[in-house]
Amino acid sequence: MAFKIYTKTGDQGETGLFGGKRLPKNHIRIEAYGTVDELNSYIGMLRDLMATEQAQRQLKEIQDRLFTIGSNLASDPDKNMQVPDVQAEDVLFLENAMDEMDKVLAPLRHFVLPGGHPTISFCHIARCVCRRAERMVIALQRESKVENVLIQYLNRLSDYLFILARFQAKELQVEEVKWNARK
Repeated sequence: MAFKIYTKTGDQGETGLFGGKRLPKNHIRIEAYGTVDELNSYIGMLRDLMATEQAQRQLKEIQDRLFTIGSNLASDPDKNMQVPDVQAEDVLFLENAMDEMDKVLAPLRHFVLPGGHPTISFCHIARCVCRRAERMVIALQRESKVENVLIQYLNRLSDYLFILARFQAKELQVEEVKWNARK
């Protein structure tokens, strides 16, 4: 018999964690890893939009780490289970990538609005979803064990996505959209 994607076990509004524990589908843990999954989808779209292999490789690495974060959050924290982990080196990977992009960018002297090109806009959408995922994981950490490195990674990733948007503007030769405050 072939594997079916539907199980009908969630028809009553609950879902299962790795380890068997069942939670309501609106539980903060489910919201947290669901938002990480949403972010991963946006990163996949960004990867498809990138013109350079280097950017595509970086985004694939980020997708792998986001899947790791999702599997970590989707595991029962009350069970002593071996789950993939995010490490300090993964945060450093993002910092190094930002430093490389930042080398060719003009200093930031203004607030930047999302827009100017679809690729840039999608970078900002991903950044916003990343910030939401970070907030969800922080809320989850207030009630359950969550490794700090997961929050650090999401925090740094949102910074990376902002720098990537600026870098893409330079690469695409698109002027950044500056915010003009009403006086």
